Amino acid sequence: MFFILLIKIIFITFINYSIVDFTFIKFFPIILPLLLSIAYLTVLERKVLAGMQRRRGPNMVGIYGLLQAIADAVKLLSKETIIPIGSNTLIFLIAPFLTYIISFMSWSVIPFDDYIVISDINLGILFLFAMSSLGVYGIIMAGWSSNSKYAFLGSLRAAAQLISYEISMGLVIMPVLTLAGSTNLSAIILGQTNIFYIIPLFPSFILFFISILAETNRVPFDLPEAESELVSGYNVEYSAIIFIFFFLAEYSNILLMSALTVILFLGGWLPIISWGILSILPGWFWFSLKLIIIVFIFIWVRGTLPRYRFDQLMSLGWKVILPSSLSLVFLTVFLYLLLI
Repeated sequence: MFFILLIKIIFITFINYSIVDFTFIKFFPIILPLLLSIAYLTVLERKVLAGMQRRRGPNMVGIYGLLQAIADAVKLLSKETIIPIGSNTLIFLIAPFLTYIISFMSWSVIPFDDYIVISDINLGILFLFAMSSLGVYGIIMAGWSSNSKYAFLGSLRAAAQLISYEISMGLVIMPVLTLAGSTNLSAIILGQTNIFYIIPLFPSFILFFISILAETNRVPFDLPEAESELVSGYNVEYSAIIFIFFFLAEYSNILLMSALTVILFLGGWLPIISWGILSILPGWFWFSLKLIIIVFIFIWVRGTLPRYRFDQLMSLGWKVILPSSLSLVFLTVFLYLLLI
């Protein structure tokens, strides 16, 4: 009954958003490809990691294991939902839905091509940061309500990590906003018509990529889910269908941060090569190609780097990333004022 009520509330919310140009009909074409992308991102990750470790990876379900994602989803949907004794049942059930909804709402301002965006607001980058800040509430709720020491420690780690690196990430994008002169994501892309910002702002790109690794709890910063210490972290008590929502939110955030990297530093939908037959390819093709490259680097990092200790993680964030990003802000503004 609770799940039916929650689905009704979500549906009514999407319908009511039509008054601010955020209709369910406009959002649906984004949700379905996004869900498919998340499903096959897991297959891609397992295949790439298997190749790096000289093994086959998923290869039994479908041709070359392409149906493995569907098999995993069916398996989780057929499992029993177990609610721990002593947990706060209401908050325990709300937490994954809250994390999932917030992660998917962020896609409403991502421009996939010229005029292919749900809501092209002027404060798009601030909207993304607001949504990413809210995501930590679902993690804290999950850890506290699970009545598990492992889950609670994982949620505390996640909260400290997200807050620490979000400050650095906000400072890192300031040079990009300085050059673009706007916080609108489409305007930032159009500002890279002559040169992608990754070339003049390569140090900012490196710091931003490190920050989004920490923001998405990926290796080498996967301390909130450290298997050797916390079993699975804040979602250790979740199973079956409610675990799927945490899983979807996590991989949606990976794709979202990769898309944000493409927009801020790689020119979004702008073509890499604009001559010959390549000049007629649509913008969403170039956007998708760049997105796949960044996602591959995410997986590559996971397959090569060991996990940091938590004190090393916090020291890197506060003693290295934060001062470096602040210095780059002053340097960029100084050079910009000097050259204009």
